[in-house]
Amino acid sequence: METHTKKRIEVIAETPIERRLVDLLSELDVQGYTIFPAIGGRGRDGVWRREGLVGHAEQMFMLVCIVDPGRASKIVEAIYELISDRIGIVSTADVEVIRSDIF
Repeated sequence: METHTKKRIEVIAETPIERRLVDLLSELDVQGYTIFPAIGGRGRDGVWRREGLVGHAEQMFMLVCIVDPGRASKIVEAIYELISDRIGIVSTADVEVIRSDIF
């Protein structure tokens, strides 16, 4: 089976920025992504859990998209500009996909 190298971009950020990130990805012509609620984790300030948070503003989400490697750095730079002054992280990884035509 033939596979094709792509870049996976993951963003974990505060929920209030979700809509702006989705709009940015649309502007950058990112064809697909998936958004997951983040239910908990551990960071610089210690352990946190989604349950018990008072407001929507404190909740976190994770967005995953897979893009052509030639486009990845432009997309990551734009995402960084959007979240650089907020709580969040961006990571990338090389991945192998079977259906190259959908990315």
